[in-house]
Amino acid sequence: MFERMKEDIASVFHRDPAARNTLEVLTCYPGLHAVWMHRLSHGLWVRNAFLLARMVSHLARWLTGIEIHPGAKLGRRFFIDHGFGVVIGETAEIGDDVTLYQGVTLGGTSWDQGKRHPTLEDGVVVGAGAKVLGPFTVGKGAKIGSNAVVTKAVPAGATAVGIPGRIIVKEADQSADEQQEAKRQAMAEKLGFDAYGVSRDMPDPVARAIGQMLDHMQAVDSRLEGMCKALSELGSDYCAKELPALGGEDFELLKDDTDAAVDAERNDTTAR
Repeated sequence: MFERMKEDIASVFHRDPAARNTLEVLTCYPGLHAVWMHRLSHGLWVRNAFLLARMVSHLARWLTGIEIHPGAKLGRRFFIDHGFGVVIGETAEIGDDVTLYQGVTLGGTSWDQGKRHPTLEDGVVVGAGAKVLGPFTVGKGAKIGSNAVVTKAVPAGATAVGIPGRIIVKEADQSADEQQEAKRQAMAEKLGFDAYGVSRDMPDPVARAIGQMLDHMQAVDSRLEGMCKALSELGSDYCAKELPALGGEDFELLKDDTDAAVDAERNDTTAR
């Protein structure tokens, strides 16, 4: 038991640079307290002392703001950073060296008996606010982005982001549409515009129009870069000056106007 506790303390120092000394970790890390109290409640649970196990779990929730069902299975060196609002369901299974941040939910999508919560293999990291819902497996070393909602399996070593969660893949493995979407997002970030506002997951005409504008601007940008490179090889310093930065406030106003126009169009359609 004491060996496991030493491992837990060492894992805090390994994964949180804010940890300064052992006394601070022992007294000020609710994630550590929640894991230790879960071991007690889980021991009672497997011995069929269900009510007592739930009472210990409830006390841990009250003290730490972290709710771990006593039936959940936790691996070694499991670390919950900050921790407030974390919920781990009854049939969840967590491997070794897993890290969860605040607001994470490992939940189910049905009321059926049996396995209904996710399995996280060794080394998984789940970002703040993420929701991992359903009886599937998140592979070894995978990462779940902050605020993602993941409802299907994540391969080992992959990263899942967004709502609904989608797997980030290398460009060589992307389809033509995915590569085009990545170029749009890169151009939008370069302009200071919110790329999520022009995703191909939003099928309204304004979003499509903005997406086409970004495609055109990306093509123009690539052509200008080629021309500047050719001029530089000829000895010209015409392209030496930096382009003026674009004001982020202007694009925020554009985004607000776009959202208002879309809402107005939808309301008009509904009225008809």
